[in-house]
Amino acid sequence: MKKFLLWLHKWLGLITGIVVIIVSLTGSVYVFHDDLKKIIYPNNFYINDFATDVTRDALSISSLQNIAQEAVGVEYPITRVDVYPAKDRTWVFRASKTGKEAFGYWNETIYYKRIFVNPYTGTVQKVEDTKCEFFNVVLQLHRNLWLGSKYGGWIVGISTIIFIIIAITGLVLWWPKKWKGKSFKRSFVFDFSVKWKRINYDLHNLLGMYSLMLAIIIGFTGVMFTFPKFRTSVENTLNKVDEKKFQVMEPVAFDSVPQVSTNTLDNAMYYVLDQFSQADMVSVRLSKEIEKPHSVQIRLEKDKTSKFEWIYFDKNTGDITSKTDHTYTSIGLGTKVESLNFDLHTGNILGYPTKVLYFIVSLVCTSLPITGFIIWYNKKRKHTNKGNSK
Repeated sequence: MKKFLLWLHKWLGLITGIVVIIVSLTGSVYVFHDDLKKIIYPNNFYINDFATDVTRDALSISSLQNIAQEAVGVEYPITRVDVYPAKDRTWVFRASKTGKEAFGYWNETIYYKRIFVNPYTGTVQKVEDTKCEFFNVVLQLHRNLWLGSKYGGWIVGISTIIFIIIAITGLVLWWPKKWKGKSFKRSFVFDFSVKWKRINYDLHNLLGMYSLMLAIIIGFTGVMFTFPKFRTSVENTLNKVDEKKFQVMEPVAFDSVPQVSTNTLDNAMYYVLDQFSQADMVSVRLSKEIEKPHSVQIRLEKDKTSKFEWIYFDKNTGDITSKTDHTYTSIGLGTKVESLNFDLHTGNILGYPTKVLYFIVSLVCTSLPITGFIIWYNKKRKHTNKGNSK
């Protein structure tokens, strides 16, 4: 059995090695992308004259949208706005269009623009061609190898599933024969006094063992991103665990939204910023269809996507039509897990401690195909030399 697992571990690793290296390395780069972008592009995210502008009230979102639209051009209609209640932050207007059936990232992303606007003065601080922005390009390499979602997404997703299988077989192969003595110690402790081949072997075995659980979590959450039907099935299955708690829901009476303006989107934003002044970000999805509501997502914790609320406003009356609470009090287990997926995958779940841990584990995962290949190559060369000597 162990001989078969070794064969399976070896060949699956050789088949997916290049993909695992690329995905893991780009994942390690992307762990700190939010922090790095604020350092590299401070003019994008922070208003230039904070001391003066902080005393003002923000302009209406509709007037800022008009300013941003003029700056980017009418051929790039704005479809999303990221509003930051913090007084020192710009508001980010997005215009994007994709062709999911296209082959290759540069064909799939038809355009992607972000317009960074000072919400107090209406000054456009930056119009960014996000399609070519470094961290976005790294993200697309991570997600689909620049082959496009339809093609590269499947390659990455299947390779990730195989990686999880490799990790599990690796645990079986690592498992010590005896849980005492020298054999036990060598299964947990590095010995750098031995030859480099043994060091490489230990780097593969021990680093793989120590990073196993996090590597599987990263891989599993990545598979959920790649295959939406799988993610939905996981959510629905886990929701059945506590579905009885949500079978009888009390009718909800929504707050009245003050209609201080003739523009219902402005009124919706006034209401949200008043009610959620401590939120990290408010994301507005824009649509021209009058029958569709103003869709507003409120992210409640800094740099996290897992704790949020959706509020939907009628475009005609400005009233709240519905709410979706993802603060863990009124949703099932599966929906909780699904909402945590991004933070679990990227390391945001506990802030900087888990980010650092994910960064290290991603680098370890990058190294495993390399050290594994060296082990295989050394054994292959050894067998070849033996055959030649005969």
